[in-house]
Amino acid sequence: MSDTRPGDGTLSPELRAVLRRWADEGGALATRAGVVLLAAEGLRDAEISRRLGVSRQTVGSWRQRWTSAGIDGLEHRPRTGRPATVDEAEVVTRTLLAPGGSGASRAVARELGLSHATVAGIRRRWRLVPDEPVSPSVPTRPPLPGADVWVMGLYVDGLRGVLLAGTRLVPSPPATSGTVIGADVLAGLDRSLDAALASTRSDGSGPAEGPGPGVGTSSAFGAGPGQGSAATVRRGPAAGAGTAEPVGTSSGSGSSSQLGAGATNSPTDPDSPRRADVGASDRALAGYLAQASRRHPDLALHAVTLWDDASDGTPAPATDLPQSPRTTGTVTCHHIPARSTWRTFLRAMIALDSTSHPESSRRVYLDLAAELERYAAGCPDDPQHTVRWLRENVAGHLGAESAKAGSARGHSWSGVNQIDLGSFNECVVIETVRLSGTITRGEIAHRTGLTQQSVSRIARSLLDRGILIEDAQLRATSGKPRTPVRLRGAAAHALGIHIDPELLTAVVIDLDGAIVCTRTRSVSADTDPAEFVERVAALGRETLAEAGAAVRPDGFLGIGVAAPGPVDIASGTVLGPPLMSAWGDLPLLYLLKDHFPCPVIMEKDSTAAAAGERWIGRDRRARDFAYLYLGTGVGTGLYLNGDIYRGVSANAGEFGQLCAIALGRVDKDGRPEILPECNPPVSVPDLAARGGLRPVATTGGSTAAYLAVGRAAAAGDKAAAAAVREVAQAVGRGALGLIDLLDIDLIVLGGPFFTDDVADFYLAEIARTVNEFPTARRLRRVEVEPSVLSAGAAAVGAASTIFHATFTPRLRGRETRARHLPTG
Repeated sequence: MSDTRPGDGTLSPELRAVLRRWADEGGALATRAGVVLLAAEGLRDAEISRRLGVSRQTVGSWRQRWTSAGIDGLEHRPRTGRPATVDEAEVVTRTLLAPGGSGASRAVARELGLSHATVAGIRRRWRLVPDEPVSPSVPTRPPLPGADVWVMGLYVDGLRGVLLAGTRLVPSPPATSGTVIGADVLAGLDRSLDAALASTRSDGSGPAEGPGPGVGTSSAFGAGPGQGSAATVRRGPAAGAGTAEPVGTSSGSGSSSQLGAGATNSPTDPDSPRRADVGASDRALAGYLAQASRRHPDLALHAVTLWDDASDGTPAPATDLPQSPRTTGTVTCHHIPARSTWRTFLRAMIALDSTSHPESSRRVYLDLAAELERYAAGCPDDPQHTVRWLRENVAGHLGAESAKAGSARGHSWSGVNQIDLGSFNECVVIETVRLSGTITRGEIAHRTGLTQQSVSRIARSLLDRGILIEDAQLRATSGKPRTPVRLRGAAAHALGIHIDPELLTAVVIDLDGAIVCTRTRSVSADTDPAEFVERVAALGRETLAEAGAAVRPDGFLGIGVAAPGPVDIASGTVLGPPLMSAWGDLPLLYLLKDHFPCPVIMEKDSTAAAAGERWIGRDRRARDFAYLYLGTGVGTGLYLNGDIYRGVSANAGEFGQLCAIALGRVDKDGRPEILPECNPPVSVPDLAARGGLRPVATTGGSTAAYLAVGRAAAAGDKAAAAAVREVAQAVGRGALGLIDLLDIDLIVLGGPFFTDDVADFYLAEIARTVNEFPTARRLRRVEVEPSVLSAGAAAVGAASTIFHATFTPRLRGRETRARHLPTG
């Protein structure tokens, strides 16, 4: 290296000292350090190349690595194509979760310092083949069977960790749009897992990060090579075996034991503490797998050993594992792949599951992280202290092919692809026509900026496909008569279903927003989830049957479902809705898909109402607005920047805590309280009764009581009016926060409890609050208007979300949860 020392440059004294030391020590790092030191002096690549005696390509390569990765990019970089070890699971994880096209074999190879051929070979072994209709294959030992693989559970105690995978032979349909988990979720899981493992060991250490059991060692799920003994639910075969043994079977070998029959490092005395710990672990694991078989009867389950400190080759007393009642529920046992560590294998399985199944959302794995954190905070000395995480049964619909076929038989509303919009410009034209009602081609060109020729071509195509229809010609003072066009309502239909603690509502609407038919059905909050799903499906079928011939078979686009938040849109799961505790973590969307052979989407009720307001409201709702939805709780739907705003988790608009903060209603820890005022059907009758209104005897629950108070308020009763006004004031304070935060000038009020009797109270109080109190009140006037929708706003909105997703123009690309396999 040149003796010239760098100037100040951009190197800190610490980095400069490290690089000088590398240069003085010689070897491979000396050249890299010399490149950076000379570049810091401002030398060009050609001069650095001449001084160091290396090629300009070498200089450019190390400068680029320094720029992108700092000193870590220079140090410990294996030579491309000759890695010391190759962790296949890490390659798989990088491939699946890489953004954009950076998951291509060459990109992953560059990132990990491997050869392109090595990465391509790993992708072939896992069957991660881009642009080919094949499903991944997980090369555990023995390999997991089936074309579809799910992560269904995780068991961890002080001695072992077991990943529970589920498979089925029929691959899933292509995944719908959504957001895959990211590196942040995996990093959070790593931290939670480290904390859980540290809590089980006094020295804070976890299990070894080396290859999985079966590689020169024995394990609870398999003997090491050449040992020939079997253990676990039976112990799995040694590495390389081709079949897995089901729970509760025996192999005929002389020494075998059932699941959890791990060995110990203690004497064979059955009363020894070590033996007792292993026995407790065996029984806990056996019970966990039996519970898993009962919860997930539609999947074949596979227990994959991640690590096991309970076994050293000494046989332990056998314990009986209950047989699953169905052959398909039998749990088989496996080792992790030989060329993976247990940690990277776990990450790869999560990445594979989340990118293959939209229901395997961030929320599922955040729940797992929370379970690990609870385990870490518990008592490690308690033998019952285990992680026994099992996800909800989202896969029940996957094994119900015959049920689905039976429910679809005789129905023509299967959903179609005939309305296939070929371009962004077609959506722009449809949106312009929809907002205007009727409009000429020339006016479309003027409003959109498209050429007259483009508009004529697009309009002709939409007319031929029956989406638009021509109105009577308009006579002009000069030139050719103009022919306006409008949407043809009968061109498309959608079904909307609204889930409420007391009432189910279903409505069929056409493309123009006209209601074809509507039906309701009472329901109670303690209804069994299975019965509840049947009622929802039956109501949907009855509504479609009533619509009859009005719904053309080639024009039914699908079903929208609106449910109280919070909801996990990606997994189609209702998460503990208010007053519906029996339906918490219910995979409603995927259970409904068993009953309807058409597209089904789920939306939070307030967001669905905002979508419906935008679709039905046309030009009156052609700007940003917030929809205050008065239902069982008060929620907010947001329409911002030309589209529905859902947020990261699709739960934007949770309104209750905003009201509590605005009113200063927090507990001693600073947590916002649950405001009674944000549940109008309960709070209004209570406040009215406290104010002296005599309760009206009703049999319709809180809804009937609320309606009775509303009628009394409209008739002039002071106590009833004061109660409604007090609730309206609380809602108005929350709306004030929205106005200040979003700087919008329109609030829309609607929902089942925004009735004609109480509408004026809410409109007046909220309009006063959002116009008198905001900081920027001199710069805008906020309009507060009633919804253009009926009391069934959420059901109409749910149906409108189908149209909104199909016809609304969007310039940005839509991410997909389909398995991301870029070409290599």
